[in-house]
Amino acid sequence: MKYLLPLFLFIALAVFLAIGLNLNPREIPSPLIDKPAPAFNLPILATPEQRLSQADLKGKVWLLNVWASWCVSCREEHPLLIELAKQNKVLLVGLNYKDEIQAANGWLSKHGNPYNVSVMDADGRTGIDYGVYGVPETFVIDKRGLVRYKHTGPVQPGDLEKVFLPWIQQLEAESA
Repeated sequence: MKYLLPLFLFIALAVFLAIGLNLNPREIPSPLIDKPAPAFNLPILATPEQRLSQADLKGKVWLLNVWASWCVSCREEHPLLIELAKQNKVLLVGLNYKDEIQAANGWLSKHGNPYNVSVMDADGRTGIDYGVYGVPETFVIDKRGLVRYKHTGPVQPGDLEKVFLPWIQQLEAESA
């Protein structure tokens, strides 16, 4: 009898461990899903004298990819974003997060620029509004300006075909 309590505690811990090991750490729930994309009005990286807001993107399906030149994981996903840009199926907006303008422009010159437009979030406030945990993260936003999907971490091979392109196709078919 005195060994039953430790045995039950061990079994309970083993069950919690097994459940935890089967969770996907990239699936961090976002409170923004099906909510309006947070407002921003930020300078455009290539032409800082011009600005872009999320209101300028209403009526379009778009991806917001949070990136930075100092982000090692961004380099991992960058070729996939270049591939997505070549397909020309969605407006790809970059949110350059807590970066220096020279470093960001240099990085895009060196590795290629997949973005239709990239805006500068130098102080990270817009990233905070979007609930960014780390860089990179990618948001799928519909024609009405609602956040429909959040991808945490670098886009991996297969994510374009299995996740992003189906979302884009579905949202393009919806009315605004």
